[in-house]
This record gives sequence, C-alpha cells and structure tokens, in this order.
Amino acid sequence: MPRARRHPAASVAARPRPARRTMPLAAAAAGALLLTACASGAPGVATTSAPAATPEGYEQVTLDNCGTEVTFDAPPQRVVTIKSSTTEMLLALGLADRLVGTAFADGPVPERWADDVADVPVLSDKVPGQEALLEVEPDLVYAGWESNLSADGAGERASLATLGIATYVSPAACKAPGYQPDPLTFDEVLEEIREVGEVFGVPEAAADVVAEQQATLDAIEPVDGQTAVWWSSGTDTPYVGAGIGAPQMLLEAAGLRNVFADVHDTWTSVGWEQVVAADPDVIVLVDAAWNPAQKKMEFLAAHPAASQLAAVREQRYVVVPFAATEAGVRNAQAASDVADAVRALDAGTPAPATTEG
Repeated sequence: MPRARRHPAASVAARPRPARRTMPLAAAAAGALLLTACASGAPGVATTSAPAATPEGYEQVTLDNCGTEVTFDAPPQRVVTIKSSTTEMLLALGLADRLVGTAFADGPVPERWADDVADVPVLSDKVPGQEALLEVEPDLVYAGWESNLSADGAGERASLATLGIATYVSPAACKAPGYQPDPLTFDEVLEEIREVGEVFGVPEAAADVVAEQQATLDAIEPVDGQTAVWWSSGTDTPYVGAGIGAPQMLLEAAGLRNVFADVHDTWTSVGWEQVVAADPDVIVLVDAAWNPAQKKMEFLAAHPAASQLAAVREQRYVVVPFAATEAGVRNAQAASDVADAVRALDAGTPAPATTEG
C-alpha cells in the first residue's frame, strides 16, 4: 500500500498573495454600525462594527479579499451565506447562531450539522436578489463565488457596503491574477478556515477544524495513479475538472491522474471525443441537487460513444457531492473518500464516496 503523502498546514505555498493586514482595535466600544466603500476605480473598503460590545481580545481585521479591502472592527453577527461551501464553513466553526439566511445550496448539509441549520431561512435556491437579502438585515454576506455579488445578483460589493453590509468571498474563488490560487492547494483551503476564524473571533475553533482536516489528509493512502475524468455538468459539451482547481487538488491527493490536468484553468469544456480518446480508468461524477449523478450515469449509458468506454461499461464511477468539490471543510474527507472508493472499485465492491465532512 502506498504511503500517505503529507500536506503541510503551516505554510501557504504556490502563489504570492496580497498581504493581509491585521491592526489593533482602536476603540473597543464602537458606536453605531459604520460602513464605507471607496468610490472611483479603487477597490471597495468595508468597515463593520458590531452593534453590541466588542468581545474582549478581538483585534481589528483588515483583509485584501479578491481585490476588495474589507475591515472588521468586531465579529459579524448577522450573516447570509451563498453556496453550500460557505454555509458549511460557519457550521464547522460553531457559528450557526450567526446565520440569518442561506442561499444556493448544492445539496443537504452533512447530518451532523442538519439540526444546527434547520431553522435558518433559505432565501433562494439560487443567488438571492437584493430585496430578499435586505429583508434579513445582514451585516455580512459570505459568498462562494465572486459572481454571487453582482448587480443582478445579491448586489455589488461597493453598493452593499454603502448599505451597511460587508462582503467576503471565498479566496479560492478569486479570479483576478494574483488572487486566483494557481493551483489551489490544501494550504489555501486551511488558510481560509483560519481567516474566517479570525474574522469571527474564533481562532481556537478554526485551529481545531484545521487540525481535524490535516489529520484526515495525513491518513490518506493514495491509489496508484489511475486516470480519471472529473465530470461536473453539461451533456452536449461536458464541463470537467481542469488543472488548477479543486478537482485537480482532490484527484492528486487521492492518487489519481486527471486526464485534463494540462488545461490551465479550474474547469474546462471539452468534447466527448476527447473523453473517449482518453479512455479514463475512473469517472468522477459530481452530484448536485440541480444536476444529480444518477442522471449522468443514465446519459453515459445511452451515449453512442461514451457508452463504449470501459469505465462506463464496468460502472467505474465515483460520486462526489457538489459541496465537496468547492474549496471548504469537506475537501479533505472528499479526497480520502475518492481514494477509498477507487480501491473498492478495484476490489469489485463499489462504494461511492459520501464525503459527509
């Protein structure tokens, strides 16, 4: 059995990232909520103070988040999360009581958090509009994608700041050069956990989650380099995992070789003829509430060319929940489950990955 590869948590590797600046809190008892945003062409600046007294020991946190500077004078108290990965981040950190709304869930949360989020309002099955967002009076919107914060979505970041709402985007989803992880690594994922813990004033909880994630990564026994296609969505043109995003990170940790690793992107569109020519040993199927893995299996079985692949004939499928395919607290377990699922396929006892997190 191959030895597990370690993924060090202490250093953030790969790309230079704009430095985060953390400054001492000037006044512990800030007055009313104050938020400002830079106009002109400069990045937006959002500053937030909690309506209640600042917790003892909390220090002002200023972040360069995807090119937008955001300052927190106190931990956010009323949060709307967009995408499952951001909701689950707060649940993992024990911050369910800060949630006033969620949106754009890719599937159910893991069972261990189901009760924590049961009474939190769901604002929308997709990106919430500004009207629905403002009704719950958040002081922070935590978004999984930059595109969630747009004029035709939840609102642009600078505009929300003028309304008293700070914004934070998962750093793994940043798209601008110098901000986009290239490639995404587990170091980046663990750093986001620490950063969110710092923003919310729960660094100890963040450290515990990081330690749990690291232990899971350290225990992975990678498989022996079989090839894989990571199919997320699309039928006429399949949308697959490429070489610098979460799919590549997970496949590499599991010991699989991504057929499309040479494409310098997080995801990419390909033709079925390319998939057939690659003849992958394994096909990873992303399972989402809006695009279930079972339908993908049915499509592959009926497709004139793809149905001839050995991986399709032998149903060498590994199913991964969509929420585990974006940077977040489910990634480490997802990588472990993918490796275990491939071993089960090799042994003739297929067991799809569950990645409960």
